[in-house]
Amino acid sequence: APAWSCYWSTFLTRRKFVTTFHGTYSIKNKFKKFYNSVMVKSKLIIAGSNFIFNHINDNYGGYLKEKNKLLVIFRGINLNYYNPKQISDIKLLQLKKEWQVEEEKFKLLLPGRLTNWKGQINFIEALNILIEDYKNDNFQAFILGSDQGRNVYKKKLQSLIDRYNLGKKIKFIEQCKEMPLAYAISDLVISSSIKPEAFGRVSVEAQAMQKPIIATNLGGSKETIVNNKTGILYKFDDPRELAKNINSFMETDKLALNIMGVEGRKNVMKKFDVDKMCQSTFNEYKKLLNL
Repeated sequence: APAWSCYWSTFLTRRKFVTTFHGTYSIKNKFKKFYNSVMVKSKLIIAGSNFIFNHINDNYGGYLKEKNKLLVIFRGINLNYYNPKQISDIKLLQLKKEWQVEEEKFKLLLPGRLTNWKGQINFIEALNILIEDYKNDNFQAFILGSDQGRNVYKKKLQSLIDRYNLGKKIKFIEQCKEMPLAYAISDLVISSSIKPEAFGRVSVEAQAMQKPIIATNLGGSKETIVNNKTGILYKFDDPRELAKNINSFMETDKLALNIMGVEGRKNVMKKFDVDKMCQSTFNEYKKLLNL
């Protein structure tokens, strides 16, 4: 709806119309597809990842016109904010106390709002497999995110945790005002989405904080993670593979984990700095205004 408002406003005032695809908008029927096609009626169409670029071409190709420019400008994050060197030791200790962190345990962090497509169920299944098949229970897991009113879904997750007797292993955290602290607490970050992420901020933020990341082999994560170098990509619907990868990281020495973390930050600094994103966007706006 905002895009349609902008479209007609710019048409009537003879201004330039620019759109940015931040997700895979619904195309479940012809009307919905036409409704969302306003996003490709602009003079400049920005895709936040190659995955989104291909999604636009595959699903909205019939609405694209040669005179309209479609390009990829990767989203970015603030590398000064997501910087392990900027972490306050006092705040870190406070958060560890608040979350009741057990220092001797391997800390797993799964950030993301509580919704089925974020894959919390597969994560819980994987932790049960980790204990049952690998006899590895030396971990503490944090599922960080709001249920946003999805009470039934949260109860479903809690029932699964109770069934597997994982109540002492998994904690739900409603929110964290300073996400860098949450990453700093963790030894390993998980992104278990069962649908493609348009970009996947968790994967990028984790790497910026020099934390290894395990993510599903879908969408934007395939572009933001260097597989086997800054993290691991696994089959999205396979909790057994996730369990195997978590166990592998838990058995890896800290030096190797730190090296992977360092490579992760290098990767983000090279490709996903918010300043580069802003400069690239600004340059494209200037070109458009000079037409």
